[in-house]
Amino acid sequence: MDAWEELVTTALLGTDRRPPAPRGADSGSPAGTGPAGDPPVALLDAAALHTVRRRAGLRPGPAAPVPDPAPEDGRRPLPEAARHRLGLLLAGRAAPAPSGGRRGATPDLAELLPQWLALADEHGYRAPASALPALLDAARARTDLRPQALALAGPRGLWLAGLNPEWRFALRGTGGAGVALPDAGDDEGVRTLWDEGLFAERVALLASVRAKDPARGLELLRSTWAAERAEDRLMFLDSLRAGLSDADEEFLEAALADRSRNVRSTAAELLSALPASALARRMAERAVSCVSLDRTVGAAAVVVEAPHECDAGMLRDGVVPNPPAGRGQRSWWLGQLVEAAPLSCWAARLGGRSAEEIVALPVADDWRGELHAAWCRAAVRQRDAAWSRALLGSPAAPPATGPGTSSLAERAKLLSTLTEAERADWVAAFVAAHGLSEAFQLLGVCAVPWAEPLGAAVIDALDIARDAGSYPWSFSGVMGLAERCLAPEATPQLESLTTQAAEPEDASPGAGGYWSEAFQRLVSTLRLRARMHAELAGLAP
Repeated sequence: MDAWEELVTTALLGTDRRPPAPRGADSGSPAGTGPAGDPPVALLDAAALHTVRRRAGLRPGPAAPVPDPAPEDGRRPLPEAARHRLGLLLAGRAAPAPSGGRRGATPDLAELLPQWLALADEHGYRAPASALPALLDAARARTDLRPQALALAGPRGLWLAGLNPEWRFALRGTGGAGVALPDAGDDEGVRTLWDEGLFAERVALLASVRAKDPARGLELLRSTWAAERAEDRLMFLDSLRAGLSDADEEFLEAALADRSRNVRSTAAELLSALPASALARRMAERAVSCVSLDRTVGAAAVVVEAPHECDAGMLRDGVVPNPPAGRGQRSWWLGQLVEAAPLSCWAARLGGRSAEEIVALPVADDWRGELHAAWCRAAVRQRDAAWSRALLGSPAAPPATGPGTSSLAERAKLLSTLTEAERADWVAAFVAAHGLSEAFQLLGVCAVPWAEPLGAAVIDALDIARDAGSYPWSFSGVMGLAERCLAPEATPQLESLTTQAAEPEDASPGAGGYWSEAFQRLVSTLRLRARMHAELAGLAP
């Protein structure tokens, strides 16, 4: 080391000020072999020689432990064509966006990857080992891909994730080391992980057990509930949504006395989703005392007398006393009471009328919007299709004047309580009546691929928008949905729209060319999706 430090010092000071030591000097380092009278070359030669000597004298360090072998994955491999397609989709995920804001006629592979992954998981395939790094990178970049990507990656993907800190996200739903959570029937394994696991592991464990055996999951939570932190109790309580039933009422009723306000509110929300619960009955008593029929006028009408105070009982049952900015206190309390009351209580209170008849009644003193919005929230929470239909009303009615709520987000939630076929029919009629400008959120809750009435309505509306001369990017959101959600069988209906039509005089300049390009991309995407289905089914060459 003394010799090396001597060389470093000479290099720092410069060979003019400190010439390198001659060969055989006490420095312990041989002098350079460069030409006589060339000190810099002599210094570099000496440093090179000394470096080789130092490296040759190093002892090898201990080898890193060999990782455990990757576990076996007994699922069947992808067909060769589907395997090649996965590589293209993963490569296309990271492709740069087209310049100039134009997407061209090429399908967006990044948007097709989630659909491909879901189809591959349905077929029960395993990912090829060579694709696992790219698959984990895609899941790290996009959280919406993670469930399907990790399912396809399987146990080998989790094993690989344990070797790279950047992929640790994949282990959050497992035992923490790439090992699957214990089975709900493995009492010892479940108990050990519940008592000793990290918080994320315990949340995943509770969700897993709850999905398979709700009673066992509740028992597990009850066993340590008193010792849990408030923020942990809130997360654990939220896991009870899966498999919620009347068997959970006793535990949730006790949680209404929890010292955490958020825990109390969540417990009250879950209880209100159980129409036979004691809380639901208490809320019904409060709600019906505020809403009644006015028979003093010629036609029946609904009158509302909102609560004048938020008493201790209401607070215990989860009513939040302070409204957000811009809301009155009494209307805020009324909305919470009505949305937590069982919808079945209103028929008796309002003259034995059906949901449709109740929603059609006039409401005095401008309380209609507040009352109908609360009924909308109740219908979604209680998954009541009959009330959802009544509150949605006719799809041909303008949203601002129809029943229920004018909020498209609320309407989308109401639609989610209906069957897939009924959703598609309602949204198809809405699109036919109002076009696509207000339909984006409603289309998002419809099952994929879109049923024929809905697909045809969207194509017709796009054709009408093209004929109107507007630019297609005004409908880019709907066009993107159509690429992912239209049935591939709709391709023949779209092919005639790929040609550039004559532009009307008042059309936006160049709109016809843009529309032609957009329809070409839509057709190309549908054809690609059809090939993806065939490849995953093993039908493609």
